[in-house]
Amino acid sequence: MDDRAPRPMAAAQPVGAQQTIRRAEALYAALDLGTNNCRLLIARPIWDGFRVVDAFSRIVRLGEGLGGTGRLSQEAISRAIAALKICHDKIAARGVKRARLIATEACRAADNGAEFSARVQAETGLELEIIDRATEARLAALGCAPLADPNADGVLLFDIGGGSSELVWLDRPRNGYGGEPRIRSWMSLPLGVVTLAERHGGVDVTHDMFEEMVRDVLPMLDEFPEKDALARACPKLHMLGTSGTVTTLAGVHMELPRYDRRRVDGAWLTNSEIDIVTARLRNMSYDDRVANPCIGKERADLVLAGCAILEAFRRTFPTTRLRVADRGLREGMLIDLMRADGVWRGPRYRQ
Repeated sequence: MDDRAPRPMAAAQPVGAQQTIRRAEALYAALDLGTNNCRLLIARPIWDGFRVVDAFSRIVRLGEGLGGTGRLSQEAISRAIAALKICHDKIAARGVKRARLIATEACRAADNGAEFSARVQAETGLELEIIDRATEARLAALGCAPLADPNADGVLLFDIGGGSSELVWLDRPRNGYGGEPRIRSWMSLPLGVVTLAERHGGVDVTHDMFEEMVRDVLPMLDEFPEKDALARACPKLHMLGTSGTVTTLAGVHMELPRYDRRRVDGAWLTNSEIDIVTARLRNMSYDDRVANPCIGKERADLVLAGCAILEAFRRTFPTTRLRVADRGLREGMLIDLMRADGVWRGPRYRQ
């Protein structure tokens, strides 16, 4: 690596005795490289959580074609590395001292996942941590738990990704950032919106094709631990969804002129509202989906696959309402890092 190459940036750099960063001033970064998206958050802890000071998101489709070849394509790798270089520059420019940089299903599943990670480090200076599915489920739960209704008996959390989807049964939530959400049971499905759309097609989706996608998912849910107990508990639970699928559903339902995270994050959808907006999407042409400001060209061929996965979840575990989370793994990583540093102990730290 020559002098012009970026300096390596480790996956999780500890704040120890040799570093004299005041906790209230330290910046933390969380990067999530998924099958479809590359997302970064940089945040500063404050007395009741954290404040985001910079963010980046780009659809890179790292897992495009992975289901057929078992490998990450050179085109997908180039897209991902271009996005990761931007992330590196943002992290360096902000002077971040604590970071966690994760990769999920595409890197887990690809035969050349380790080779890709080595190339990322050489070309961007970022050291990716390829996490397992259990860690992914835990971080998603940690990031979304503040949106759980404390009056519910529990939450059925789902994260519909590009290459995998997680379904997590959480016990009655606790407020705040100090406690760990208690996971009663969980499962990870080895499919997401990219893999399902590539299998069935995502452009011209007929009603029969949509039902075929749902039928692909339903048998997998038979393997959910404590499935019968969860089904009985569903009337007293609510769903909590974190993914592009549910945020898109919320944005389309609200008929937003453009996507607005402030309105979507934390929004509630009833079963009938989900039925109506899903039917609306199923009746849209591909061009109509592209033209919708909450979908666009980058999601137009994936959104119905996500709706099919959600439909399978709802048919198997019928709760009465769903809360939408425009948050997840990155927020979970930030909470994990800040909690490990004890930023919410003792006097409250203000910005």
